[in-house]
Amino acid sequence: MIITIDGPAGSGKSTAARKLAARLELPYLDTGAMYRAIAYQVLREGVDPGDPEAVVRLAGSMDLQLDCGPTHTRVKVNGHDVSEAIRGMEVSGVSSQIARLPRIRALLVKKQQAIGAELESLVTEGRDQGAVVFPDAEVKFVLDASLEKRAQRRYEELVADGDDADIARVQEALSTRDSSDAVEWTPLLEPGAAVRIDTSRLTISQVVERLRAHIRQLTGEKRDRSDC
Repeated sequence: MIITIDGPAGSGKSTAARKLAARLELPYLDTGAMYRAIAYQVLREGVDPGDPEAVVRLAGSMDLQLDCGPTHTRVKVNGHDVSEAIRGMEVSGVSSQIARLPRIRALLVKKQQAIGAELESLVTEGRDQGAVVFPDAEVKFVLDASLEKRAQRRYEELVADGDDADIARVQEALSTRDSSDAVEWTPLLEPGAAVRIDTSRLTISQVVERLRAHIRQLTGEKRDRSDC
């Protein structure tokens, strides 16, 4: 079973996907970590993120490996574990920039589909998983929340990681990302395309329970139809 969770940054999809995968004992694919890994290497090698050709060449030459466990996605670039190094705010800014490059997205979509084909069952999250990467996924979700709530969550994450974050800058960055990212998951808002959950006033435990309840309902309905 492939379960996709899409939505804007700060909606809680990464944490929810990780916890849901752990509860279901399925591999967890953090697709955002793949873009962050490229951004990290761009910064590390001094490549201009505004030069699409240079970014694409670098991405194509990288050995990007993911270990998708039930509670984590460990990321290695050229043999080095960068799972923690890719979480900084500078990397976030660059990853948002390069994620808009069509050839980077095409490259990573292929990698994600290859991972899905290899694992067969997983929980994956991002902004294009249900609409583009795994359009035939058995279960699709969209998580959303208010901009203010998402900014607060992201700010708290950065502070917890030791970054000198400013909440106004975080909110501005999220707003900028929303204007370009929404096109990826908006098709899932069509009736019947996916289950939408507003997480603004929900705890992460409540979000995960709602996800599990919908999965039970959807998979139960499929079993019932197959028995007819």
